[in-house]
Amino acid sequence: MEESLECLVERVKEEVFSPSADMYSFLPPSAYETAWVAMIPNPELRRRPMFPNCLDWVLRNQNHGGSWGDLDLTIDSLTATLACIVALKTWNVGSINIEEGLKFLHANTEKLLPKHQGGIPRWFAILFPGMLELAKDKGLKVFPQGYTRALEDVFNEREKIFKMEEISCGGHHLPFPLYLEALPSIYQGKHEDILKHKREDGSLFHSPSATACAFIITGDRDCKQYLEAMVQRCRRGVPPTYPVDQELIKLCLVDHLMRLGCGEHFTNEIGDVMDRLYWNWEMKELEPAKMHDLSFQIFGDSLAFQLLRRHGYRISPERFCRFMREPQMLLYMEENYQDFFGAMYAVYRATHLMFLKEPELENAKTFSKKILQKGLPSEDLNDSPLVLSDHQKEIEHELKHLWLARMDHLEHRMYIERSKGYNLWIGKSSSYRLTCPDDIIQLATKNFTTRQSVYRTELKELKRWSKDTGLANMGFGREKTTYCYFIAATPISHPLDSEARKIVAKCAVLVTVADDFFDEHGSLDELQRLNEAVRRWEGEGLSGHSRVIFDALDDLVCDVALKIFNQQGYDRKTLLQDIWRDVFDVWLKESEWSRSRQAPSIDEYLRVATISVAAQAMFLPACYLASPKHPQNSPGTRHSKITNLLMLSARLLNDMQSYEREMKDGKLNMVPLYLKENPRANIEDSIAYIKNILERLKKQMLEIMMTDDNTEVPKEWKQLHLCILKAFQMLYDTQNAFDSPTALLQDISMAIYEPLVMDSQRTLLAPLVLNARESNKENTGRSTLDDIPEKELSMKAEARLQGVNRKIVYKSKAMPSKIQQSLCNVRPQNLLRVRCPSSYMLLAVPPVSPSPLLRM
Repeated sequence: MEESLECLVERVKEEVFSPSADMYSFLPPSAYETAWVAMIPNPELRRRPMFPNCLDWVLRNQNHGGSWGDLDLTIDSLTATLACIVALKTWNVGSINIEEGLKFLHANTEKLLPKHQGGIPRWFAILFPGMLELAKDKGLKVFPQGYTRALEDVFNEREKIFKMEEISCGGHHLPFPLYLEALPSIYQGKHEDILKHKREDGSLFHSPSATACAFIITGDRDCKQYLEAMVQRCRRGVPPTYPVDQELIKLCLVDHLMRLGCGEHFTNEIGDVMDRLYWNWEMKELEPAKMHDLSFQIFGDSLAFQLLRRHGYRISPERFCRFMREPQMLLYMEENYQDFFGAMYAVYRATHLMFLKEPELENAKTFSKKILQKGLPSEDLNDSPLVLSDHQKEIEHELKHLWLARMDHLEHRMYIERSKGYNLWIGKSSSYRLTCPDDIIQLATKNFTTRQSVYRTELKELKRWSKDTGLANMGFGREKTTYCYFIAATPISHPLDSEARKIVAKCAVLVTVADDFFDEHGSLDELQRLNEAVRRWEGEGLSGHSRVIFDALDDLVCDVALKIFNQQGYDRKTLLQDIWRDVFDVWLKESEWSRSRQAPSIDEYLRVATISVAAQAMFLPACYLASPKHPQNSPGTRHSKITNLLMLSARLLNDMQSYEREMKDGKLNMVPLYLKENPRANIEDSIAYIKNILERLKKQMLEIMMTDDNTEVPKEWKQLHLCILKAFQMLYDTQNAFDSPTALLQDISMAIYEPLVMDSQRTLLAPLVLNARESNKENTGRSTLDDIPEKELSMKAEARLQGVNRKIVYKSKAMPSKIQQSLCNVRPQNLLRVRCPSSYMLLAVPPVSPSPLLRM
């Protein structure tokens, strides 16, 4: 019997947030570290291992195919497999395991080494040759035919590192004793040289493998006690580092739950974690980071900053950006960028939440992006599905897609389908995943599926409303009911109340139809009569399309006003009417400008155009329903500062992607108006100028949205403002997606209709999705999803999938030819429509006196 959502939530609360929750249970065993601890002989019985359970773990945890470690084949699996076969050979057990491990190394070493872009990581250049030499000492001929060119390159790289170490005496590099187990004896030093790196807990740099080697060489009692305590504490194998900050593991789990779309179910629990984190953030004194802890510390501080800022705490980025103040440190990080992927990924994600006057975050964004780009393969290799590891796919997606242009519901889908755990960059090599319980992925899957079901029901209701009001059958302009619902339902991770979603979508549908009537269809006389009717709020004398629009508007305002009164006890009908009166007034003004070919000043244009984009008409009615409190209006306007900022942002985003079409139609737009007032400028200058303004507006809005101490705006209003900001950013990020009949079809299908596609290993399989351009044009003759019955959409989504033990198989012969024609293969990383982030690199533009509206 399928478990309910509530039962799964309670189980996850117990596993993650209860006082008895063991954070070490989420820490994955490291095959490499476990193998080294398994090599330690018993001081009293030298022919037996000191920790037989570690040797047993090695015997029992070989992967299918002969490797040890993560199932993703990376260079980490080479060192892990070598260490494990050496451990088995040490005790002359597992001959079959050793044979399979050697086969894996023979088959994959040459394949994996060239895959690593940008050179051989320092840690690998030290560990891999050292393990090969140790294997040879144990009598293992790992490569009996001799070393290939690729392997020789690794040894040569090690020699370079050793020479540099002799010249620089360590310098800014990670200390050699961190890799003690892989160093030639000449570099290991005397006993006292080894033990001078010992920590208070008896370890060398909290590294199980280095400490194991130190104990084998020196027999130090403190090292022994550390190893015994670690094995006693971590019974499932040795972790990549020990001990680990358990609070950090909990933060990773919080981030994991939020990225899976489950955060709303743990509001109180996450709030408690954030309160404790904030207290520690404020009270803990900053300590200089040690070189071997630097990457991990940056990762932890960046994650903490991001989570705190997302949850409304006003904190300074100075703490996690302090590494940016040390040029020598930055140089070292660039030279050894492979060791800092995890840290820079966390830094880059944190910089999305940048406020005004935070240059340190701007610099950190630029630097982290440069480091991350170094770790991605060159463009000519991107077509190979074997090139990108899961970590690289995650980084590539982060760099390609502007954060504000992503729809959270689709982000959750992608993360669920790819998720094999939470990537945690700790230890000496690349990264490890937190081994999250199955309950978490089951919860995320059920949560997403439930939300899809709700979305389908609400969209069906919205389509019926659109037809009943006559708005769907006007015979002109854009019929965008599904688009409007999509932008109301999917942008933010905390789903809006159902009524709020439907109000936003209905208002957006009405705005679309009425705007098209003013732009394209209505005569000036019709527009003036309709505008006058809205001013009086009396539809007598209207007919045809004007009457349909007014009646739909009147019914919608009355319905929303009644809901607000019943829920909040306030009569907001007049206020709602005023919002629409403003919009209709400026629509008429723009029509008059267009017909008379009159070009206003930028100042005059923006006063009209920020209202005519009608963003406020789409979401303010839902705001009044969501909260009885509303913010104080800015001087000289009927809107608050955050609403004014959003209206202006929406207008400028729209203008950047629609100026070409509007210039052909003789309509006004910020892009050509800037050129008119700056004759020496070109289109690129105008776009750069607008992008600069948008970047500043975004930072101002984020500061209001993401600080709880800003109490003049209710939390519910902030949530709705963020929803609309993300919707406009997505619609006008790199094209005018709203006017395109096909641009959003795939995203809408994935968000509402397509079932999740995962196999038993939670590995994303390449799905077959509707090719909107071909399917709609050739097979149906229809232009949008609104024209396709929901039953047909659902059948198409289901028809392409055949479930076998949760593994999805596509069988082309079993499918009708028409449906086959409408399907195309899509690579996993292309599940979401590719949208490249806008560049904020500003071009030189002539000086201009900006409009007062742009100085906000």
